[in-house]
Amino acid sequence: MNGSKDTTISDAVQQFAAQAEAQTPAVDIPEYDVVIVGAGISGINMAYRLQENLAKKSYTIIEARANMGGTWDLMRYPGIRSDSDLYTFSFAWAPWTQPTPIAEGGAIVKHMKESAARYGIDKHIQYRHKVKEAHWHSRLQNWTLVVEVTGEDGEVTKKEIRAKFVVLGTGYYDYDKPQEAQIPGLENFKGKVIHPQFWPEDLDYAGKSIAVVGSGATAVTLIPALAKTAGRVTMVQRSPSYIVSIPNRAATKAWWQRILPQWLEARITRFRWLIMGFLYRRYLSADGEKTKLFLAKVTQAQLPKRIPYSPHFEPKYLPWAQRMCLCPDGDFFKALHSGNTDVATGVIKTVTEDKIVLESGQEVEADILITATGLRMKYGGNCEYYVDGEHIEWGSKFMYRGWMVQDMPNLALVQGYTKASWTLGADATAVWVIRMLKHLDKKKLSSATPRIPKPGAVKITGLPGIMGLTSTYIMSALDRLPKTSDEAPWQGRGNYLQDLYDAKFASFKNVQFTMATA
Repeated sequence: MNGSKDTTISDAVQQFAAQAEAQTPAVDIPEYDVVIVGAGISGINMAYRLQENLAKKSYTIIEARANMGGTWDLMRYPGIRSDSDLYTFSFAWAPWTQPTPIAEGGAIVKHMKESAARYGIDKHIQYRHKVKEAHWHSRLQNWTLVVEVTGEDGEVTKKEIRAKFVVLGTGYYDYDKPQEAQIPGLENFKGKVIHPQFWPEDLDYAGKSIAVVGSGATAVTLIPALAKTAGRVTMVQRSPSYIVSIPNRAATKAWWQRILPQWLEARITRFRWLIMGFLYRRYLSADGEKTKLFLAKVTQAQLPKRIPYSPHFEPKYLPWAQRMCLCPDGDFFKALHSGNTDVATGVIKTVTEDKIVLESGQEVEADILITATGLRMKYGGNCEYYVDGEHIEWGSKFMYRGWMVQDMPNLALVQGYTKASWTLGADATAVWVIRMLKHLDKKKLSSATPRIPKPGAVKITGLPGIMGLTSTYIMSALDRLPKTSDEAPWQGRGNYLQDLYDAKFASFKNVQFTMATA
């Protein structure tokens, strides 16, 4: 690395830290007990849990964008919808009451806004506030956040916000930069190249030939929506994923459901879906080969005769090694039956001006090429973190019990689940945060920092991937994401019931506490 450049950055950081510590109480810098970064589903849920359990704590939510909703407001591609049932994906304190388990992005944002407004959470959100730097000062025992504020006129100004505790509800991917598709010859293509994360509002694809590169949840969501008006849609995949159809309407209500108050019936429904999902995943994970045969039989029954099961729908991995793709009411398979939708499986050799050429020699003509090849994994948003002037590299740290980060005081990183609804994991994190804040208050402590006793004491997990998944875009990001171990308390999470128990009762092993000064 460039030594001169590193010295300059280090000097600037040290200067900033010195200035921050030299500031007097007279400086008008807003300070909160808790700052939540991100007004998505994780941030809104965290805010509710704070209000519910620690009403006297001051808090704010700072959101880089102009709207609430996180992923569900950012993603605007056709057909965008949940890939988990809304009965467990929605808030436990504001259950989903609609009859459709799978919902479109707009409906999810509407539910979030209504839930936040009902409890006054929306009044705590500061929009167009983008955190660029976060500095922890041990002397002050707080975080100073350097924030860029974009005004209505587009003018950008800087401000600082102080927090005793920071909760990052920023998700797991880069909102500003998409995952770059590694497609040979892509630069030759003369048509439009679109990444779903930044879908153009004015894109007219009626009657066009579209190639969707990818076989994950985004591709499976996009294709049925595109097929309604496009001339032809082809999914181009290197290897297939598991695609599972589910009915998108709850069963007819039983007599006892019809006589219960809606709030009680909604909570019972949520609990039923939670338990059914838990048992279903356990059943499918118990015998991978048996499950693979079962899914093959179900898939073959839904395919048109012109499309063979192998190689287009025969994944090379066992179920749950990567996330399964859900399609409500079998809409993906219905698109295949429509006649204008097809699948091409194989390695891309090159892209020409108007087509994709596979190594097999097969050619896929296209006016529009969509790169549905995953997201650019990144934790903490596009923000740089410093502890007493030392820059924190996420990839060099371990996660502590799935919600704090090694050597980072008073900071929670909200992670959801990938094999169950994201919100379940986010809520387990919220329970941890509330318990930690109560502990700090009760013991008159000012900070909590996860520490590894000595270098090399914790070994990286032998399990592949992260969050239980091994998708290409996840594997390519391992060097910049926090690590996990097979040993407590540094192991990953994934079992909601176990994680909720740990959040309420597990010890604070390997946490260094600092006494508050008078």
